[in-house]
Amino acid sequence: MHIKSSFFCLFIAILATACSHSPVLCLLPADAELKEGDVVFRRGGGLTSHAVLVADRKGQYSHVGIVVDSCGTLLVVHAVPGEPDFEGDPDRVKADRPEHFFSSEYTSIGEVCRPRDEHAAAVAAQAAWQAYQRHTLFDHDYDDSDTTKMYCTELVAYAYRHAGIDLVEDRGGHYINLPFLQGECVYPSDIYQSDFLTSVIKF
Repeated sequence: MHIKSSFFCLFIAILATACSHSPVLCLLPADAELKEGDVVFRRGGGLTSHAVLVADRKGQYSHVGIVVDSCGTLLVVHAVPGEPDFEGDPDRVKADRPEHFFSSEYTSIGEVCRPRDEHAAAVAAQAAWQAYQRHTLFDHDYDDSDTTKMYCTELVAYAYRHAGIDLVEDRGGHYINLPFLQGECVYPSDIYQSDFLTSVIKF
């Protein structure tokens, strides 16, 4: 009887959490200064995020993007599923404001990492921006050999390869076999471990 009561209380607590409507906040600190080419990481609370974290045993983040400068406005370019801007919006490479990328709707913790070379950062950011402008779709097959579609880590690694930088090196090539997530891919931790990047803020 005690065990049943405990499970019932747990169920009520989960239900109450799910039904509560917390305000959407930006978790990126107000004094954080982003720069073009910054590689930004976040951990989400959705099903796909949990799947990535289960698979990526070395990682603490489930998603990654790159900061670009669009006519003086800093945006985060990232390839993401399940975040449509409008009804019928396909999974694709997006360009979101940092406060949206790091909103509490999608983020529980985050980090900004800065490349060592500003020129390489600018070249990589431009490559990512071009992928966005091409309306590149999200790669649900996680196929690194096909850049007509991209998933999040593939996009960031691809952008920096344009600048002559290999963020992944000999890491990567992990095979995921989950009901809704299958393929050989690069994990966020494979990019996070790059010596070319330095953490500038965690939150």
